[in-house]
Amino acid sequence: MEIKDAVFVYQMKDTQDVEWHNRVHTHGSNEYELHYFLQGEGTFRSGTTLYNISKGSLFITAPNEVHTVNSTNLSKPLTYYAVLLETKGDDLEIKNLLEKELKNSNYYKIGTNYRFFFEEIRDNGLSESKNLKKSANFQLLSFLYKLIETPDDINIGEKENIHIEKALMIMQNSVFDEMTLGELSDKLLLNESYFIRLFKKKMKISPMKYFTKLKIEAASSMLSSSTELIYEIAIKLHFYSEFHFSRVFKMYTGLSPGKYRKEYSHILGNKKL
Repeated sequence: MEIKDAVFVYQMKDTQDVEWHNRVHTHGSNEYELHYFLQGEGTFRSGTTLYNISKGSLFITAPNEVHTVNSTNLSKPLTYYAVLLETKGDDLEIKNLLEKELKNSNYYKIGTNYRFFFEEIRDNGLSESKNLKKSANFQLLSFLYKLIETPDDINIGEKENIHIEKALMIMQNSVFDEMTLGELSDKLLLNESYFIRLFKKKMKISPMKYFTKLKIEAASSMLSSSTELIYEIAIKLHFYSEFHFSRVFKMYTGLSPGKYRKEYSHILGNKKL
């Protein structure tokens, strides 16, 4: 099994972006696609079945299965990850596992705590490192086995982490705003120190670093799917200056905003997903 492509679509509301993702399409004879939705309103059509998209929805489409993502409310744009994987000739066990399960269901409700899992799958799966690629393949395979074996239990513990879930949603919906750690803690009615410990224990990163990471993800999407100038993106995301934005962006992605746009603005015309 191999991850062929992975993308993060942040707030699908740009007209060109919406048209691209709304297209009806299929994938190859050995290709399966996962769509994991974090927010927004829309529908997902798989074959002849139409599903309403909700937070934490996961859809798996089989080879040659016609499917499309439709945004039904641009004031509540869709945000999601899409991962395209390909089975190889000797992946008989994986094929049987996927095909057997897909006969019963291709929709799962797994909650919104898997953002970092899919982010890591995307980063490692598209890495130039063979070891990181293999790591992503094994991570995704483990997830699929767990999903298929215990679909109702995959989001165990979500209710026990209500503060983290609320914090994630606040940050996700505040990407284009300024927000301090104190303001976020106040919204959660938590002490700052306690909130930091709680968040780092669950997410393995500090709250404000996570918030910055969300801003960089939003910037990545804007750079690849719009013609907005870099300084305009920096202002919209409340960075101190274009220089500050460029420095932070390169710290997180390894590329300057200009080089990132040059390498990835392809995407609407050429990407596989």
